[in-house]
Amino acid sequence: MNAQIRSQVVSAVQACEEKKGEDISILEMDKNSSAFTDYFLICTGKNPRQIQAIADEVELRLKKAGSPANQVEGYNQADWILIDYVDFVVHVFSEASRKFYDLERLWKSARKVTVADLKKPAARARASKAASAKVPTKVAFRTRSSNARKPVRVTARRRKSS
Repeated sequence: MNAQIRSQVVSAVQACEEKKGEDISILEMDKNSSAFTDYFLICTGKNPRQIQAIADEVELRLKKAGSPANQVEGYNQADWILIDYVDFVVHVFSEASRKFYDLERLWKSARKVTVADLKKPAARARASKAASAKVPTKVAFRTRSSNARKPVRVTARRRKSS
């Protein structure tokens, strides 16, 4: 993932923490799923005022950093506020709504990450380069007209990373 996106997610987490958001969770969405974004940031507020304050702080912090929200939904009801930044989405829930919608269960293919994971881009980049350098090979047998079997090395195609 892009270091700038990870930095923005970290800023959003810090904003949630500053406004006493609880049970903060970061989900890195699986590339093979039908996810429309890279990360979900999920947190809980105790009451509508706190939920709005958390959403306001996230928006303010990221706007100052040059990343205005693409879309904000549910602000007036303050039961579930969704702030869309395209590459990541911030969900600020009331306790009841978070239990009801249970996004962590719904997106169980997503990997739970921590702020520390997001702050160490060099190690992740090295690990992903090392993983992509090792292309798995398979041995297949080609049948000739004489029914003699000769091994043929088949190399899997590399998937382009974004």
